[in-house]
Amino acid sequence: MRVKIFLTLLLGLLFFSSQGIQLLIPMDDTQRNHLKSYGIAYWVLQRDVEVKWLLNYRGGSFLMQHHGDIENECVIRGVAFETITDAQASAILNGIAQPEVNQDAVSMNKAPKIAVYTPPNKLPWDDAVTMVLTYAEIEYDQIYDEEILNGELTNYDWLHLHHEDFTGQFGKFWRTYQHMPWYQQEVSINQELTEKLGFLKVSEMKSVITREIDHYVINGGFLFAMCAATDTYDIARAAHGVDICGPMFDGDPADPNPDEKLDFSRTFAFQNFTLEMNPSVYEFSNIDVTDTRNIPRENDFFTLFEFSAKWDPVPTMLCQNHRNMIKGFMGQTTAFRKEVIKPHVLILGENKPAREARYIHGEKGKGFWTFYGGHDPEDYRHLVGDPPTDLNLYPNSPGYRLILNNVLFPAAKKKKRET
Repeated sequence: MRVKIFLTLLLGLLFFSSQGIQLLIPMDDTQRNHLKSYGIAYWVLQRDVEVKWLLNYRGGSFLMQHHGDIENECVIRGVAFETITDAQASAILNGIAQPEVNQDAVSMNKAPKIAVYTPPNKLPWDDAVTMVLTYAEIEYDQIYDEEILNGELTNYDWLHLHHEDFTGQFGKFWRTYQHMPWYQQEVSINQELTEKLGFLKVSEMKSVITREIDHYVINGGFLFAMCAATDTYDIARAAHGVDICGPMFDGDPADPNPDEKLDFSRTFAFQNFTLEMNPSVYEFSNIDVTDTRNIPRENDFFTLFEFSAKWDPVPTMLCQNHRNMIKGFMGQTTAFRKEVIKPHVLILGENKPAREARYIHGEKGKGFWTFYGGHDPEDYRHLVGDPPTDLNLYPNSPGYRLILNNVLFPAAKKKKRET
């Protein structure tokens, strides 16, 4: 009898050990640290292990073959995980594949090479993307104008534009901060770089930089921008060859009628906008709604759209979250007036009553771009000199998750949206 029981237990143990084990990182409310979960997925991809992104399944969970070092890394980083058998994983994938279920599984096989376009004098906490990349432990390189003009963009799969002013007006901080050392340093760095690279004006240099970034996207790159890097990028593209800078920025008068000379065929997202030419007004154009919106902070939210995971995998990936309503946050560019958004642009998140878009996406050539309004998802109104956000206090931030969706997006096998 004892021998029979022993053999039964042994056979059961052998059967269990023959079953493969997989590791599921849930991204619903059971997850202790959503932001570091993306870092785990990136870390696994760096080791050439396939990660399946389960779109719309438990908040956009990650599934991968179980390895002891992956489990240990999850424990070290405080990321919740579940170990499941191959049979359980197959059941999940079969359920996801059902035609009536708005879910899908996307394979990721390679960690994207990431660059952040940022000047050398910027501190890491000046930008939400660099903060969350650091917190999630995702590697990135810093590049600026010289590296772009040297052709180094071809080394990267994903490019983030730090909240740069591509119009050559130094953020239009002149009226308030012209005597501050940090402002003077920013002007000096850009002017010295302009001279070094053979340009006459900062605005001319930035215009060429946006042209090179355009080529990067057309050739298959992924571009992500937040805050003022969104609208000033398109303004610089539309104003190519037009002087829109006052004498305090470039030493000579601006064109008296620049709006009549804007070329909207060059822009990614916006058209038919008008420029704010007053150098004392802390605004670039009527693309942004910061000065015109009238929304109490307690009512400031935007809603993510729900897309078909099987038919529209790209926007579905970008909207993965455990919340579909995201609290709003301000910036020099807070949100975009829907009236000036091009018809082909996909709105991923909006405040519908206010008629403002917060999160938009599009395609150009072989590549993709995403614009996200606002400065810091967990700092409602970040001001110059404010302390950095401590992401240890916001490990489950839905607003920051949108940034990290874009970081992993290039790793996925993808197809463009049907038109």
